[in-house]
Amino acid sequence: MANVIKITKGLNINLKGKAAAQVSAAPASKVYGLVPDAFWGMKPKVVVKEGDEVKAGDALFVNKLHPEVKFVSPVAGKVTLVERGDRRKVLSVQVEAAAQQAYVDFGKKDVKTLNGEQVKAALLESGLFGFFIQRPYAVVADPNDVPKGIFVSAIADMPLAADIDVVMKGKEADFQTGISALAKLAKVYLGVKPDSPLAGTKDAEVNVFKGKCPAGNVGVQINHVAPINKGEVVWTIGAEEVVFIGRLFNKGIVDLTRTIAVAGSEIKAPQYKQVLVGAKIGDIVAGNVNTDKKVRLIDGNPLTGMQTNEDAFILAHSTEVTAIPENDNTAELFGWIAPRLNQFSVSRSYFSWLMPKKEYVLDARVKGGHRHMIFSGEYDSVFPMDIYPEQLVKAIIAGDIDRMEALGIYEVAPEDFAVAEFVDSSKVELQRIVREGLDMLRKENE
Repeated sequence: MANVIKITKGLNINLKGKAAAQVSAAPASKVYGLVPDAFWGMKPKVVVKEGDEVKAGDALFVNKLHPEVKFVSPVAGKVTLVERGDRRKVLSVQVEAAAQQAYVDFGKKDVKTLNGEQVKAALLESGLFGFFIQRPYAVVADPNDVPKGIFVSAIADMPLAADIDVVMKGKEADFQTGISALAKLAKVYLGVKPDSPLAGTKDAEVNVFKGKCPAGNVGVQINHVAPINKGEVVWTIGAEEVVFIGRLFNKGIVDLTRTIAVAGSEIKAPQYKQVLVGAKIGDIVAGNVNTDKKVRLIDGNPLTGMQTNEDAFILAHSTEVTAIPENDNTAELFGWIAPRLNQFSVSRSYFSWLMPKKEYVLDARVKGGHRHMIFSGEYDSVFPMDIYPEQLVKAIIAGDIDRMEALGIYEVAPEDFAVAEFVDSSKVELQRIVREGLDMLRKENE
């Protein structure tokens, strides 16, 4: 029987534009691009040249630090561009899709007959190992590490996040195969919401999480189930990326097709789209974005996603594309003293606390200047981990590594601070600060 864990802290942000539970295939992109920045902590070494013909599953670049970790093409076709930026940084490797798709045949395998080393070798060869994220540091996992556990969260509770039940429908067999493969590497911890159809998954310790956002964050689940101590490593991977692994063993190919939510108040018809990793954002949202106002496109959800545009390629881990208004030219009559009936706030100075089920249209404005960080308890009220978030952020800003370690930086990732950043009246960029702290600590410990 699954363990039930109640999360008492957090905040649900009810935004307008949730995706309707209907799934259709997005138009195929002419060109697909694999973006190295989607795999944090990895130094790419491109192993193809412009003009090369590749199959789906052929490596486009590898990790310089661990060349056995490959990152593969989602489609068959011709490599048309290795896009570089300042100091020759690799921005993307682009492949023009062929009319007929061909896949590298990795061979079907019965997971029950494999041991851990054989599973790892298959994941490395196919390029799927690169989807593992390790903690500490929230970077691409090191294949030489022995994790004390592998965590999979089958809960998505960020605003406008894709509903896992919709995403996983029809993929249960591949998901189970993927979990069984992971269980050969380490103990698997699966976090699900109440009444989830995935609660009966075998070969994993299933934990049911009840509570507000960010209960779905894998960091919150790690903190409540098996906290990380200094010197320990855990791996995490997304629920649909487990499906990628299952397809590898069941079909013998790398199929990076995702079901993502196209959502937000500025999407005309919020819905789910089946897309390949690396597809063009413009093809995913074609004709579905309001054009009567300035809109911000986000690769991901509004709290943790990254601003993007229609010419960009969807990142490898992305599960949503969202659109919200910029409203950067808005002038409000009476300013802060207006009643603001359509504005959301965690403070009772607005009327939103009287309307908990109301859907709000939030824009991209900061609404106020940056201020000094103060100890107000705002972070603690929405931060459901056994960590002092305000003190940890201040230790990172001060560069106090010993203090950072003592306050639990090994357990966190930037996304764990997303809700705290939203409620922060000081407008501090907490996720950026935490990312810098993790990078600082990783460099110090190398």
